[in-house]
Amino acid sequence: MSNQPTILLCPGQGAQHVGMGAKWAEASEAAAATFREANEIAGMELSRVCFEGPEEKVHRTDVAQAAIYVASVACCRGLEERGEYVPSSLVASAGLSLGEYTALHLAGVFGFADGLRLVLQRGKFMQAAAEDSESSMVAVMGADEAQANELCDKARGQGVLVPANFNCPGQVVLSGTADACERAVTEAGEMELRAKALTVAGAFHSPLMEPAADRMAEALKQVEFAPPAVPVLSNVTGEPHGEDTERIKQLLVDQITSPVRWEHDVRWLLDNVSGRYVELAPGKVLAGLMRRIDRKTKVQNCAEPD
Repeated sequence: MSNQPTILLCPGQGAQHVGMGAKWAEASEAAAATFREANEIAGMELSRVCFEGPEEKVHRTDVAQAAIYVASVACCRGLEERGEYVPSSLVASAGLSLGEYTALHLAGVFGFADGLRLVLQRGKFMQAAAEDSESSMVAVMGADEAQANELCDKARGQGVLVPANFNCPGQVVLSGTADACERAVTEAGEMELRAKALTVAGAFHSPLMEPAADRMAEALKQVEFAPPAVPVLSNVTGEPHGEDTERIKQLLVDQITSPVRWEHDVRWLLDNVSGRYVELAPGKVLAGLMRRIDRKTKVQNCAEPD
């Protein structure tokens, strides 16, 4: 059994795909039981959607967020059952956007069921906010934070346009109204930057998500949090959550409308903790971002059992 100090990296929306978690459920009874438990809590065959699709349902925000959370926890429990991870070896955790909930759960802040209920609500609220506005997101390659802000100022017009993700050096995502996003693609070329419109449900991590944030604040009031057992990185601050559980809840509310500072989170981990990095299922997004942030640091990807 591996007692090596471990940092768990938990994926966010965008990592979902048809078939996620299926091989873990086949290989591990603990993982399979996690999916069965999730089906009961969600009141739907979430496991079937994860394993079989259809693809358009897997990618819906109100399904994808819960599906990713469950797949990540199932993977972690599968690793534990196989002797490849020991919870006492956890020294820190971090998650990209939705993955922050997974990271908090694995650090003991709330139970699996409470976490699943929260992410089911979060996905529903964000889906509704996305449907209420003509909005989108744009990936900008080659930009730093100052250039991203300049691009937003140039392209915003009468709309909304803000940085939504600082993922790694040279990769920033903007979020806002559809017309402002279209202008951003054009303006990026003028600034000698490359920009690409993303196929997303809406303008996540922008002021257009304020209705979802307000509803999430009420949902979070219903759940009791415990202080994290290990450092858990906040997407909003780029630093660990403290022990103030009300502050953790407020940062989770703020996260819905604020930029995700993933590069800051990873750099804090690199500077302050030592151990092996393990990326939970689904996908390999976070290992890819780590290569851009610090090529020397290897991430063990566990999207599927070995």
